[in-house]
Order: sequence, then C-alpha cells, then structure tokens
Amino acid sequence: MIDTVQAPKALLEAQRLANLTDAKIRIPFLGIRLGLDFLVGLIPVVGDIIMVGVSLSIVGMARRMQVPRALRIAMLKNILIDFLLGLIPFIGDLGDLFYKSNLKNVRIMEKWWVSHNHQHILANSQQVVQEWEKSQEGQ
Repeated sequence: MIDTVQAPKALLEAQRLANLTDAKIRIPFLGIRLGLDFLVGLIPVVGDIIMVGVSLSIVGMARRMQVPRALRIAMLKNILIDFLLGLIPFIGDLGDLFYKSNLKNVRIMEKWWVSHNHQHILANSQQVVQEWEKSQEGQ
C-alpha cells in the first residue's frame, strides 16, 4: 500500500485562486495569460484595492499552512509592488499582464511546502517506483 503525499488544502486553494487571478485566460497567438487581476484592475483604484484583498487571502492561506513569517513578508512585498504598479494609469494595466504577484506568492508557498516535506515526498516516490518495478517483473 502506497502512503500518498498530498498538498494541504490551503495550498490547493491558493493555486486555484492564483490561476484565476493571474493566468486563467490565454490570449491566442501571443501566448500571454491574464486573469481577473488584469480585468478588475482596469477599474481605476477600486479594482486594484479589490485585488489586494484577494491577494491577501492567499497570504492568509500561507499562514494557515504555517509558512514562515519571513516568506509571508516577501509575499506582502509582491502584493505591494503589484498594487503600486496598478495605480499608474495604463502602465499599471500592462504591469498586470507581466507581474503576476499571486503566482509568485503561490510559488513561494509551493517551494516552502516541498522543502518542508522533502523526505516524505522522496520516500513516497521511492515506494511508488519499487511497487511499479514489482508489477513489471511478472510481465
């Protein structure tokens, strides 16, 4: 029996939300991805404030996962940069196409979680390979 390693619910929620806000829609031929952050950010100031609230919820998910404070502060810096860029007319809208703070923050969470669970993930991977090798012996 394989003991599976599963990402915490908070990380999976953060991944879904970051995808929705930063990369849900692909612009054909250009390969650029955008999400609600870009669309809502088109509403001057109010849109940017709304998206800060959404972004802060991802930081809240990181806290539930017990991501260290220093990493959460780095996440807040990403949100601040995104917010300040968004306040600049036109430039801020373009910035939302290329500066994906929510995706950056989820990567911080993912890297921390993988490093924190590295041994368990490695053991699980070895177990999966061993069971696959056993299944191949009879063929």
